[in-house]
Amino acid sequence: MNISLKTPLAILDIEATGLSITSDRIVELAIIKVLPTGEQEEFVRRVNPQIPIPAEVTAIHGISDEDVKDEPTFAEIVPELEAFLGDADFAGYNSNKFDLPLLAEELLRAESTIDLSTRKHVDVQNIFHKMEQRTLIAAYKFYCNKNLENAHTAMADAKATWEVLDAQIGHYDEVQSDMDFLDEFSRYGDVKRVDFAGRLAYNKKGEVVYNFGKHKGKTVKDVAKTEPGYYGWMIDADFPLHTKQCLRKEMDKIKAEREAQKEQRKANEAENYQAKLDALKNKFN
Repeated sequence: MNISLKTPLAILDIEATGLSITSDRIVELAIIKVLPTGEQEEFVRRVNPQIPIPAEVTAIHGISDEDVKDEPTFAEIVPELEAFLGDADFAGYNSNKFDLPLLAEELLRAESTIDLSTRKHVDVQNIFHKMEQRTLIAAYKFYCNKNLENAHTAMADAKATWEVLDAQIGHYDEVQSDMDFLDEFSRYGDVKRVDFAGRLAYNKKGEVVYNFGKHKGKTVKDVAKTEPGYYGWMIDADFPLHTKQCLRKEMDKIKAEREAQKEQRKANEAENYQAKLDALKNKFN
């Protein structure tokens, strides 16, 4: 095993009702958990998405409404999923753009205790595109010298993704084996995202900025001063739940800073007032 792990690594692949992060739902979830010792554990569940699966999507992954009508909902598998994942970091193929954002939405709807933003995320596709510019099937052939059978089934793709990641680390001297490097190196582009959708990002000062639209590049703090209604518009609009969660956290931080500054001003004013009183007392004594 080429990768160096301090905590378990969960390699996941998701099949869904479509490609929309906000409106589509998971129908199958497969995870291979690789332990620091190299041992592996597997988790695969089909899920009733509670919405129809379009025929054109069924044609891709082979899962129909009939196949999942008696399966549990995502919320019903969350306790088992939480127990399986533990403190694991994540890896996947194109996972930073699709699998993790979609999983984050489902977890938030189910009010899960798992906060994906605190975990490291390795996107195997981004490493591959930086080094070779190909697809998962080609990556599997290139790195593992195997043909990928049963492509577009969740467990087959998850297993292939794990083998490709481990092979990438052994193939390139510059691709280091520790999760800190892989988390950073597998990100898409130079922008460090706050949320999975990339609507919020960190600037060079480490401040949270809007990463789209008319306020792109402006800090959330500055926009809160100049256009307070922008925050409310984002919360009410059709943005991913994870984006809204991250934005709320930043606004809570800004409000807490404002309250702290207000309390400090009050304390300073009280101190100045007391100093003036003391000066007057001393003057007439």
